[in-house]
Amino acid sequence: MVAIGVVGYIETPRGLRALKTVWAEHIGEEAKRRFYKNWSQSKKKAFTKSCTKWADDLGKKEIEKELNQMKKYCTTIRIVVHTQMKILRRRQKKAHIMEVQLNGGSVADKVDFARNHFEKEVPVGAVFAQDEMIDIIGVTKGHGFKGVTSRWHTKKLPRKTHKGLRKVACIGAWHPSRIQFTVPRAGQKGYHHRTEINKKIYRMGAGYAMKDGKLVKNNAATEYDLADKSITPWVDSPTTERSSKTSSS
Repeated sequence: MVAIGVVGYIETPRGLRALKTVWAEHIGEEAKRRFYKNWSQSKKKAFTKSCTKWADDLGKKEIEKELNQMKKYCTTIRIVVHTQMKILRRRQKKAHIMEVQLNGGSVADKVDFARNHFEKEVPVGAVFAQDEMIDIIGVTKGHGFKGVTSRWHTKKLPRKTHKGLRKVACIGAWHPSRIQFTVPRAGQKGYHHRTEINKKIYRMGAGYAMKDGKLVKNNAATEYDLADKSITPWVDSPTTERSSKTSSS
């Protein structure tokens, strides 16, 4: 991940509101691609004005003013980072951009930390550590719009039921003359935001690394398992093995 900006939030009666956003001077092409539907046909004008602030003294004073306003008024500081698609060598060149909240220390310390990390890589080892307990945030598998039988696992009605049997037989009393929130209804199933707490990091791998001019792929060996192997060892599937034998014969 590469840090390219910082956002400061203030608390309002309606929740958090972004007060100021400061962008780095140089933002990579892979991050700029995220702001366009068609990069090759575009004029590529994203961030051309914001980067000029860093060139002259007046712009630098404005940036310092915004950072000081963050330190004075904001309660939450988040750093804007993007992925490095060039390293992956995939077809996609457009980077993923996200905000990561900074915790610990005063607000001024957080702003200074974000400012000092502009245009720098933030490695995994700087965020996580071995034997640390972390929370995992993700999205469940999406199933689209589903009925009550699939969505809430209600019992199916008897076979001869009029107008369908994958329904709720009674959705409530006459009064109160409203459908209560506890009654199962059809709707979206899956693709829900979930957080799993207390996951332990057992190991921080190094990946493929260069050592003395040689590529070292031995990143999965331990004190007890000394085999020379990668974290994702390539194994022949039965079908591949069978086809290779057939071709050789």
